[in-house]
Amino acid sequence: MQSITVHYPASFPLPGMPEGGQVLAIGDFDGFHLGHREVIRRAVESAGRLRLPAAIMTFHPHPREVLGQSKYVRHITPLREKLELFAEAGVDVAYIMNFDTSFSQISPSQFVEELLVKLQVSTVVVGFDFRFGHNVSGDPDILCELAAGRFAVEVVRPYHMDGVKVSSTLIRDHLERGDVARVEHLLGRRYSLSGKVVHGAARGRQIGFPTANIELDGPYVVPMNGVYAIRLEWSGQAYYGVMNIGTKPTFEDAAQRSLEAHLFDFGHTIYGESVKLELLSYIRPERKFASIDELIAQIANDVITAKERIGYSAQKTANPLMNGLS
Repeated sequence: MQSITVHYPASFPLPGMPEGGQVLAIGDFDGFHLGHREVIRRAVESAGRLRLPAAIMTFHPHPREVLGQSKYVRHITPLREKLELFAEAGVDVAYIMNFDTSFSQISPSQFVEELLVKLQVSTVVVGFDFRFGHNVSGDPDILCELAAGRFAVEVVRPYHMDGVKVSSTLIRDHLERGDVARVEHLLGRRYSLSGKVVHGAARGRQIGFPTANIELDGPYVVPMNGVYAIRLEWSGQAYYGVMNIGTKPTFEDAAQRSLEAHLFDFGHTIYGESVKLELLSYIRPERKFASIDELIAQIANDVITAKERIGYSAQKTANPLMNGLS
């Protein structure tokens, strides 16, 4: 997949832009949940039928972040991960629209005239709640009016699961409650975080449960503080364990949250290595223990609980990457 960053106002044709038309899906797509997947699926399907490239336009930073909503400084899927998911979904070209205050001022008509028409789109695919233009004054109906005689517009209806509309806001709410099982259901995949293993205080090793301290490589929405069963990918292998997200109140009640993963049957040194964490199950909230011995006993119980929930056996670790548990 080709990625093209676009700054407004742009000069056309853009370097690397397909000639002769394209089918374009538009949206922020934070989380790339099942509703987003349906929009992309429709675009890829239409592109195949028309024998045109399947393209996507997304916005970075998140529009709501630029417009002052601090909640959106963190993302369910940071840009790098989002682009990987687009490629896996069959997208040929990704336009990353630089969203700044200048771009936020353009009218719906300018958006169509100065971007979509000049991109030579054949079809545009958007979700039912797509908004564009200054003060989010454009919607799918206005897009259809502005597109008349120029390009087709497909509007994808809301995607419901168990009677509830799937949305990025809903997923954020579940992450804030630590409900990673529900998040997996809404995303159609496990929620994951990526980062690098860094040195910590080595307290885990001192109490018999060595941990990998993870420094995230993107502005992720991190789930509620607590202990989780996890799957960790490193160097083409999958490992399982438990991870604490929080401030380590038994030791110091740190000002910043940290992620510390204890892996089962793991003997490697991985400082400086990049890893991917999948959150499998929420086990318990983080708490302050009266003594180190009490903490050790609880971690041992957490390990037992995690192994039971994921059906863990020693054979499951150090196996080549797999989609799920074998």
